[in-house]
Amino acid sequence: MPISFTRSLAALIISLSTVPGAAQAESFSKLAQQGYAIGKLTKGKHGGYGWVVSNGSKQFFCRLDASLAYVSKKEMVSILSSGRLVMLDRAAFEASIGGPDPSIPQWSDLQAGRVKPADVGSCTPTR
Repeated sequence: MPISFTRSLAALIISLSTVPGAAQAESFSKLAQQGYAIGKLTKGKHGGYGWVVSNGSKQFFCRLDASLAYVSKKEMVSILSSGRLVMLDRAAFEASIGGPDPSIPQWSDLQAGRVKPADVGSCTPTR
């Protein structure tokens, strides 16, 4: 590679890595360990579900990463990234996968903010 191209590429990488004000994502597990309070399930500005996690001075929006949740003994819900909820027949779903799946959360737990790190995606600062 020509030296001028290499220098230009290096300069571009350095300038992009030092951009001030770039939003820093945090992991939900790290925020929970630091004592951040988890709010109730809400919709973000773009329609997807998630939780506001705060410690009083800082707030993050942590997006929902689960795509299915149990609603009752007969129903479950498929959660689309757009924020749309599609009701499913739980018996038919469980018959197709061979029984209940303990990794699928309860919808009521998600709504109340009682979440496991596996159900939470990235957390970005709110403005």
